[in-house]
Amino acid sequence: MRIVTHSGTFHADDMFAFAVLRATFGDFAFTRTRDAASITAADLVFDVGGIYDPQQRRYDHHMRDLPRRADGTPYSSVGLIWRDYGRAALPRLVPGIEADASDAVWSDIDAGIVVFIDQADNGVAAVSPGHLSLLIEAFNPAWGSAQSYDEAFREAAGFAEGILIRACRQAYAEAQAMALVLAAAGRAPDPRIVVLDRKLPWEKAVHEGRLDELLFIVYPGEDWTAWYCRTVPPEPGSFGQRLALPESWRGLQDEAFSKAAGIPDGVFCHPGGFIGGARSLESTVWLAE
Repeated sequence: MRIVTHSGTFHADDMFAFAVLRATFGDFAFTRTRDAASITAADLVFDVGGIYDPQQRRYDHHMRDLPRRADGTPYSSVGLIWRDYGRAALPRLVPGIEADASDAVWSDIDAGIVVFIDQADNGVAAVSPGHLSLLIEAFNPAWGSAQSYDEAFREAAGFAEGILIRACRQAYAEAQAMALVLAAAGRAPDPRIVVLDRKLPWEKAVHEGRLDELLFIVYPGEDWTAWYCRTVPPEPGSFGQRLALPESWRGLQDEAFSKAAGIPDGVFCHPGGFIGGARSLESTVWLAE
């Protein structure tokens, strides 16, 4: 397998496209060049060459009639490569991933990382300081540096690959957590209260799983010395609550909180009224009730 991209300055789209292809194909002959003969002879070309033709494995996007997503967003090279090779890359990025989780992970990475690189590379969205695209571009050699662009590319490739691996594994963990939360909700005698047997990410399951009646999530702490009653926000990322804990509990701890809440083993209630806890599961469920 001979794969080619352009030489010189690199950006986040070609860097992450390279990381996806490495995960898909393993080792391959890789060249960074603008030489027409080398580009023509390659088995796969991305971000250079002036041709977009997936059947010929040509993935440039620098043309007037460039490929676009269904919503009109122009693709960059990583968007195209992720679209066609991302699912094939996942078994190396997330060892042991089940086939039925692949689509969820692929979609999370596409919506959470790839589309933002597409937008930045094509200049259709503002790129603020700290944007992933700018972090990757910072790996290009500084003016006057003795480092070659190819050396810098290899250095940046490890950085991009690490981000991609961690993001995919986080997305897989969220997919597993979502299944566990929805299963717990299915067993709950009261749709307003869900009890989890471990601490795990639950907000995505609440909002994407349409748990519209849910008010409180109950779960154990990581050290199992306490259980927590957490209020549910009205929408993802919100600091609000569908139903806050009572004003009379807020800011209290230990004995004072226990007395106010009518339980024997209270730990605390946050002044914001979004979380409270007790030593036992029974008392924590009582808080929710």
